[in-house]
Amino acid sequence: MMIDIFTHVWPAKYLEALEKKIVGSWLAKRGLGHAKGVSSLYDLDTRFRIMDKYPGLWQVLTISSPATEDITGPADAIELAQIANDTMAELVFKYPDRFPAAIACLPLCDIDASVKELDRAIKDLRFRGIQLFTHNKRKPLDDPEFMPIYERMVHYDLPILIHPDRLQTVPDYEGETDSKYLIWTTLGWPLATSTAMMRLAGSGIFEKFPTIKFITHHAGGIIPFLADRITGSNEFNEFRMGYRYDQHLTKKMTDYLRMFYADTAMYGSVSGLMCALDFFGPERLLFATDMPYDCQNGDKLLRETIRSVNEMSIPEDQRKMIFEENARKLFRLPK
Repeated sequence: MMIDIFTHVWPAKYLEALEKKIVGSWLAKRGLGHAKGVSSLYDLDTRFRIMDKYPGLWQVLTISSPATEDITGPADAIELAQIANDTMAELVFKYPDRFPAAIACLPLCDIDASVKELDRAIKDLRFRGIQLFTHNKRKPLDDPEFMPIYERMVHYDLPILIHPDRLQTVPDYEGETDSKYLIWTTLGWPLATSTAMMRLAGSGIFEKFPTIKFITHHAGGIIPFLADRITGSNEFNEFRMGYRYDQHLTKKMTDYLRMFYADTAMYGSVSGLMCALDFFGPERLLFATDMPYDCQNGDKLLRETIRSVNEMSIPEDQRKMIFEENARKLFRLPK
């Protein structure tokens, strides 16, 4: 069994509702244009034909970006989140042999509404987690405003999936108007993930909620590669300045960063996966592909990610943990 824990979808009913709500939203129109070229995002027949090539494949569903609060006003964002969750729940109910679970979409422009929708999604729709983007309405994930959401997820003992986000309109250099050469996504998104992880770890979130579970997309961004630099920089600052930036914490920054989980959505990079494995350990690495965002409706991502996990120099019991067992445990999926 292979449980792909981070796949993206726009169910047909959600897509229809989205098209009615995005008048004047450049971001949503861009997203819609992007989606139209990736039919497996909303066309189940296309998706199933691809999935059928990989026996034993299950997919956990998440709503694709952009976030609802980034493309419309608060009232419409709440309605869109409800439609997103209802339509994903329909897919899980109708195709349990394809989709064992879904991850809730929240209207984070309204925290009270988000907590209410979180409760509905988990208790009534039987969802197995929530998805947050690395910043929400331009606020960082360690903003105190999000604490009620984290408290609820600790109560439910279910994971929070962190998806990277940075807009093309965020320039690479001061004085420019936008980012060039896809830097905003190819480099900006891994940096956004890593920044969110550092902010959460530095905020003391793991001190406040020791059992909280965050899953980071794309193998934890650049954190695994720069782990020793993070430690060395903190040590040098303490030596040079005589104090620690993280003096309110009881552990080293990297100890907290290792408390995150990560997925295998690395576009087939075996060396990248081994770096993530070395940092997080086999019990915190989960199979994910980022389907369907490639030039083959997700087929290439599936094929290359499966290949890369199979080519990792690890014992077979660890490979089974990555492909299946970690997901079953973390999302509390049935055998």
